[in-house]
Amino acid sequence: MSVLLKTRVTAIGPEVADLAEGGVVILFADGSPPELAEVSVLHRTEQGPSDGAPARGASITIGPVSAVITAVGSSAWSKVLEMGHVVISFNGAPEAERPGEICASQVDAQALVSALKTDVIITIAA
Repeated sequence: MSVLLKTRVTAIGPEVADLAEGGVVILFADGSPPELAEVSVLHRTEQGPSDGAPARGASITIGPVSAVITAVGSSAWSKVLEMGHVVISFNGAPEAERPGEICASQVDAQALVSALKTDVIITIAA
């Protein structure tokens, strides 16, 4: 398996759990503006990101929670490359509704909320 992105969670915004309960996780690299940090999982990249975007069928793991990517928006990976930002929707959608979104298979919401902690590793691999 080829790692496209491996990153470590550095901080969790106060509104992250509410979003995660709805199946949405917003990643932003360390140093994001404070108003964005409130709703974001801040992270520091350890490997990647790769030049090429993940394809449908690639995996995404957040600690012990694992899902399969079902769609990648047209600008999602370029935002990851530029500023470490992406919206991950665990909705199983076959097409991304927004250009900056990655869709993945549904996961247990409580497991997702529990997984979002400082020092957890997030990996996208193909």
